[in-house]
Amino acid sequence: MVLMIPLLFDLSGRKVLIFGGGRVGERKARLFSRYGDVEVVSRGFTPYLEEMADRGEIRLRRADLADDTIDLHRLMRDAFIVIPATDNETINSRIIEVAERSGVLVNRTDDIPGDVIVPSIIKRGDITVSISTGGISPAMSKLLRERLENEITELDAKMVRLQQRLRGILKKSIPDQRERESILWRVLRDREIWDLLSEDEEKALKLALEKIR
Repeated sequence: MVLMIPLLFDLSGRKVLIFGGGRVGERKARLFSRYGDVEVVSRGFTPYLEEMADRGEIRLRRADLADDTIDLHRLMRDAFIVIPATDNETINSRIIEVAERSGVLVNRTDDIPGDVIVPSIIKRGDITVSISTGGISPAMSKLLRERLENEITELDAKMVRLQQRLRGILKKSIPDQRERESILWRVLRDREIWDLLSEDEEKALKLALEKIR
């Protein structure tokens, strides 16, 4: 069993290099293009990848990856994550080998865990919940995500925003961190504030301030 730590990475300005312009490469490009700078290397590309490139969402580089003389190390020089997504296991293995020698993180698309595993994700405003089985059972990750999607709502995202505003206000008036934390927990446990928050964020903030002063 591989011991992995769950992390949140800021990929803005970082290059995600995908090898393979087929269905799997397209799926990865759709995901990572929301977070980082994506380049897809392949001899050919799906129509949707071409559309993404036309919109400026990704970059495409045409190259025959079956050519043993291609300089993979040079292609990976400024990459942060490499994704081998071709339909050829030999080519994928060569890409992984070069990436590991180059110190570049690898997100594999087969059943073998790489350096990076993309979890199932629930996103509600500033809330991000990730679920992973370490690549063992993607179906189970999806099932757990579906369960939790009904539990974590937009109201929770509103409370995050309310807490952010309260923290800023409290830092100006209460120097003790433990006291601030206690107040924030009181707000979280206050049903009246939650009920008002579902109707009006500003009124909920006003009520919270009245209760903690």
